[in-house]
Amino acid sequence: MKLKPILYWGSTLLISLMMLASAGMYFFNYDAAKPEFIALGYPTYLIYYIAVAKVLAILVILNNRMKYLVEWAYSGLFFELILATLAHVYHRDAEHIVPIVAILLLLVSYRFKDHVRS
Repeated sequence: MKLKPILYWGSTLLISLMMLASAGMYFFNYDAAKPEFIALGYPTYLIYYIAVAKVLAILVILNNRMKYLVEWAYSGLFFELILATLAHVYHRDAEHIVPIVAILLLLVSYRFKDHVRS
């Protein structure tokens, strides 16, 4: 098997699991997510919107058929992860490492997305 599809699927599956786990926490453990959003300075009404956006973006990326929509999904996740990193850095907690790892996985997935059959 070739290296590029392995890099794509490995990074895509890992970023998918990370995004779906965080969206699941937003949906099913809203009471735990709410104080975190307040502490980071985000309004709590965004919790469900962000969770839905993450799930939809992952579905589009895994489908990888409509190229223009795939680009939007990658960019949406990228900006969400950048804002999460900056919020955690500004808040001075150590949780900024997780979004940085997610950004790296997302970049690897994006780089090799054209090397798989769609």
